[in-house]
Amino acid sequence: MSAMAASRDGYGEALVQLADNERVVVLEADLGKSTKSCRFRELHPERTFCLGITEQNMMLVAAGLASSGYKPFASTFAIFTERGFEQIRNGIARPNHAVHICGSHGGLHTGTDGSSAQSIEDLAIYRTLPNMTVIHPCDDISTERLTLQLSALSGPSYMRTTRNKRPRIHDDESAAALRIGKGHVLREGSDVALLACGVLVAEALDAADVLATDGIEVTVVDMHTIKPLDSALVQQLAADCGALVTAEDHSIIGGLGGAVAEMLAANCPVPLERVGVNDTFGESGEGDELLEKYGLSSEHIIAAARRAAARKT
Repeated sequence: MSAMAASRDGYGEALVQLADNERVVVLEADLGKSTKSCRFRELHPERTFCLGITEQNMMLVAAGLASSGYKPFASTFAIFTERGFEQIRNGIARPNHAVHICGSHGGLHTGTDGSSAQSIEDLAIYRTLPNMTVIHPCDDISTERLTLQLSALSGPSYMRTTRNKRPRIHDDESAAALRIGKGHVLREGSDVALLACGVLVAEALDAADVLATDGIEVTVVDMHTIKPLDSALVQQLAADCGALVTAEDHSIIGGLGGAVAEMLAANCPVPLERVGVNDTFGESGEGDELLEKYGLSSEHIIAAARRAAARKT
């Protein structure tokens, strides 16, 4: 995990690769340089729609393009996608149009932009919508691979990418095995399972190294797809490990932790600890400092794993 990269760079690279399909179009809301959709625009300005700071309009334009046979990819900051929620609900999700929304700069790790820009609720919001696929990759390589797969989806999606560079988790070989809707096991152990997404996948791997020195062997999963959740894998891990921890740079309400808790409660109750933002807003600061202050760093995942293991019967 020595190389560092931002997942938003993988989104931009994927758009370039998708450009050979003349039905692929890109929509921007004045932030193409930040979301990296600008890379597509530079190559194909005739298939790029720059709509200014009008996110609600962008969503409905994307819906219209999808209904006309195009494959629209619409991006802005995660927090600004929420301005267009009603349009996403009624204009995209309800008619099941294959519009692929990318919300960049999500979570506390966005850092110095402060709480007004740190969407900690986006995954939960879009997870509530019928027909919507919700994805939060952990690095640039996985983002690239999963974005390429989005073009084959018959319905809408929301993908969160991140602003700051983080350790690269995947290489080309492991990324080739990634599939939307399927968790990817990065490390195997029998005592506790750590299910993480986004920037906390690296933190979970660091936690696993420390726990192993104390004789606690953990499975680590890159659970990049929040919806549809890989329920079969979660149930298998519940049976094999007997205790689970979720980790996400997102509210503990409604995101990965919420999805796993709902599934376990209905099917196979086992001890679960959720690492995430504990029902509060963030603040301005460096990304790693905020992970530590708000209880999202590897040290907090280690503590959660110990609690989960101690609750096993």
